[in-house]
Amino acid sequence: MDRIDAMRAVVAVASEGSFTQAADKLGISPQLVSKYVGRLEAQVGVRLLNRTTRRVHLTEAGERYVQQAQQVLSDIEDMDNLAVDFQTKARGLLRITAPVSFACLHLAEPLVAFQAAHPEVGIDLQLNDRKVDIINEGFDIALRIGHLKDSSLVARKLTSIRLAYCASPAYLCEHGEPKSERELTQHRFLQYSYTEDDRHRFLAAQHANGFTSNNGEVLNNAAIAGAGIVLQPTFISGAGLADGRLQEILKEDAPEPIGLYAMYAHRTLLSNKVRTFIDFMSGYFGDVPYWDRTT
Repeated sequence: MDRIDAMRAVVAVASEGSFTQAADKLGISPQLVSKYVGRLEAQVGVRLLNRTTRRVHLTEAGERYVQQAQQVLSDIEDMDNLAVDFQTKARGLLRITAPVSFACLHLAEPLVAFQAAHPEVGIDLQLNDRKVDIINEGFDIALRIGHLKDSSLVARKLTSIRLAYCASPAYLCEHGEPKSERELTQHRFLQYSYTEDDRHRFLAAQHANGFTSNNGEVLNNAAIAGAGIVLQPTFISGAGLADGRLQEILKEDAPEPIGLYAMYAHRTLLSNKVRTFIDFMSGYFGDVPYWDRTT
């Protein structure tokens, strides 16, 4: 039995959820997929998959095995690319997960420019504000915004992200401008659902008619419409601050800047498509990103 083919079979069954779909993906028969899986389970001495009439599920041991197998198969692909191109050419499909608002506002142009410079790289961009498990979900890179926590992933900072308290001039004219964060309790605060700051959750809870959303652009537009005060990264609020629809307040009380990071799985051999993309994005945004050069 080819151990690598067996690993590919198990990973395919895990990702597709059935032997038939895994067989279609691999271009072999379902019987051969089943044989690969059965022999591999016998060889490692543990059941990797639980089969039912409707679905195939990974066992606990199977989850761990598939995670490592994906890493091994990815490293093999990287070695093959090394042998073919000697690390001089970026090629293949690059799967990226990124935050929704940032990607919608600021990723299209650099991705187009990157592909123009590296035409043999395909892009599969998936947008999600949750913390995606890039290994188990098959992504090469996760773009993440915030403060880094302990992680098994490797991180490369691409640029700094400034945060600003904002409100519309009309709202401030009607309700007054707070002079300190303590005075925010007297105002309607627009809250981002995924915030990890308990102070901002508290502020949002002070009003029965609070406004909470898991999308920063919605909160930004609500602030422009006069709904209240919002704490926003300037990659969202920058346009409104620049043209006067929003006014920055409490500059001295603004939180410390956070970062935009490219996260990727630690590998002995990092594929050239990943390395090239990260280098490109770091150079594209720079230390002071373009949206902060006018705000």
